[in-house]
Amino acid sequence: MKQTSVTAAGLIDTFLLLLVGIGPKLALVPFLEITALLDADTRRRVRHKMLVTAAVTALVLVLLGEFLRRLLHFTIDALSIAGGVILLVLSVRMVVNGADSPETSVDGKDPMDLALVPLAVPDLLNPVGIVGLVTISAEAGSLSVLGAEIAVLAVVLLIDVVVFRWAGRVSDRLDENRMLITEKVFGFLVAAIAIQLILDGLSSAGIIDPVPH
Repeated sequence: MKQTSVTAAGLIDTFLLLLVGIGPKLALVPFLEITALLDADTRRRVRHKMLVTAAVTALVLVLLGEFLRRLLHFTIDALSIAGGVILLVLSVRMVVNGADSPETSVDGKDPMDLALVPLAVPDLLNPVGIVGLVTISAEAGSLSVLGAEIAVLAVVLLIDVVVFRWAGRVSDRLDENRMLITEKVFGFLVAAIAIQLILDGLSSAGIIDPVPH
């Protein structure tokens, strides 16, 4: 359904969606693990590249998401299901893999490449964010609505900047076992979000009855 006017409820919903989809929660632990052994300057460059890449990709999805959806002939429902499946796979890896797994190890890898994948995408800009941004693009019925949604995105990205700068300063003091436990807990929470995405997509497509949140 097209949104032609800006409402407080709509902005709050967008903020909460983007806070999960491109907020710091899912990317924080992987960022700390990958940058733990890096010097301060390299860590800063990794952080900058991760944030810029995620921000530019998110802006492209907001501006061109509906065009891409029409060009590739898929529905928002299909995107929600696909995003949920991918997010579920990522959450399983978070729960099963250890801190020294291939996904988080920097041995033999360029940290600047890791800033792109997996840190920028799919950790910071994760499948929830991709689904949300394309949905925003599809449902924005006026320039004022689109502008307000982009402003909300900017606020979330500012939160990312603050959180990851703080994380870089305290990362040397963080205990590896505590970070690992945090990753496992987040993995279960991410799995729940993934299942909800799949259920929402199936419900919107009329395959199953509506699922209450």
